[in-house]
Amino acid sequence: MPNTWVLIALILISSLPVAAAYIWFRAIKYQFSPVRFLFALLAGASAFFPALFMQDLLNFRLAAGTRSELFYQVFVRVALTEELSRLLMLLIFFWISSKIKTDDALNQAPSFNTVNRGTAIGLVAGLGFAILESARYAAEGMDISVVLLRFFTAALHGACGSRIGAAAVLIRTNPGLAILRIITATAIHGVYNFLVSIPGIPSFGAILIALSALATAIMTIRGSSSDPAIDKDPENT
Repeated sequence: MPNTWVLIALILISSLPVAAAYIWFRAIKYQFSPVRFLFALLAGASAFFPALFMQDLLNFRLAAGTRSELFYQVFVRVALTEELSRLLMLLIFFWISSKIKTDDALNQAPSFNTVNRGTAIGLVAGLGFAILESARYAAEGMDISVVLLRFFTAALHGACGSRIGAAAVLIRTNPGLAILRIITATAIHGVYNFLVSIPGIPSFGAILIALSALATAIMTIRGSSSDPAIDKDPENT
């Protein structure tokens, strides 16, 4: 049976970045309504289920104990499936909310502001994913000593989610750049998982990767929030 207090602690800790993100968006006056924020969070949380399905589907070993097996488990079975699941749910989110808009009827590439809104929504979606993933770890009997590391894993999911959000906006008009964003998110995710899964390797390196990736996403969003064009865009409310 899972430790109830560990489960509660993990959910609370994984929720802290969500609260911090919402307060930050309000503080910088980013045009992100509470309803859109909530639905982005739910889109990310729902991505947990197709990811789980794909991971179960790909649960086989190539050659136990080899580097190829480690690469497959860390980068393909975990990182790639989770990022593709996020991409799927964000595409559905953007489609339902009519979020993906082109600059005119000629189907030109999305504007810079549109791509950065996708980055913001993807960041929130990544945080939503992290909450359910942490609950799963607790249900499987995670040791309390790992609880704090899950906080930084939530930051990682937010950072990778921001890149997937941009990819979801770009995938129709600029698939090359979208694929590059997906590869980048998968690589960051995979390296993080690799560092935290190898015994004897300090977690500091993984934490540094997560925070650095999150910082670049925040700077991108922060830069777009200062653009007056965003405030005039009714799509952003």
